[in-house]
Amino acid sequence: MRHGGASVNSQHSPSSEFDSIAGVYDDLLRDPLRDRFAGPGQFFHLRKWLLLREFLLRRGIDPRSRRLLDAGCGRGEFLRLAAGDFAAVAGCDPSREMLKHSAGLNLTLQGDALRIPFDDQSFDVATVICVLHHVAPADRASLLGEVRRVLRPGGLACVFEHNPYNPGTRIIVGRTPVDRDARLLTAASARDLLAGAGFRVIESRYYLYLPAPLYRRAPALERWLGWLPLGGQYAVLAEAPA
Repeated sequence: MRHGGASVNSQHSPSSEFDSIAGVYDDLLRDPLRDRFAGPGQFFHLRKWLLLREFLLRRGIDPRSRRLLDAGCGRGEFLRLAAGDFAAVAGCDPSREMLKHSAGLNLTLQGDALRIPFDDQSFDVATVICVLHHVAPADRASLLGEVRRVLRPGGLACVFEHNPYNPGTRIIVGRTPVDRDARLLTAASARDLLAGAGFRVIESRYYLYLPAPLYRRAPALERWLGWLPLGGQYAVLAEAPA
């Protein structure tokens, strides 16, 4: 499961933790349960991209005419998958060392981990992927307020997070060094945070029920299960005020 960039503390300065582990990041993510579920390749990143694309197409939005921001982009894996479908993509992250592993992408360092370093109304779509569980609960609303600021009126924000109701997720998070500071939040909490930041919540979906081989054979089954709050992760889609 893709994790966000550096942790955020209450002083708004990015933690050095992710800088120190950037070179061994993949090794630290390895877990027998996680690896068996996903198999080789970029399954977790791909599932997020497919889900976001479904959200957009269902609303009649052609991503080829839109600009995408991934806030807390880490090494840019998600952006590499999405780049060919958007007019432009950009990312930001508080970890300088993580960004060094993202050559060829338009990425910007966040000097302040709660401040997104782009102008107001610069993007049409913004993703916040497995970042909030690394952010102190008291600071989450501020970060989502920044996401709203850089979105154009009517722009879409999509929050992806680990689902604390899934036993496998809790096992993996509990023994993954990268997640030792994680404070998981429910989909209901994510919806409340987005609403509190001024967004209109549109829909939410649970996913990662099926391991990679089964998902490839029966994607419709996983879509049908999206209402059930037991998937490994969830996504919440919200709209910025017009």
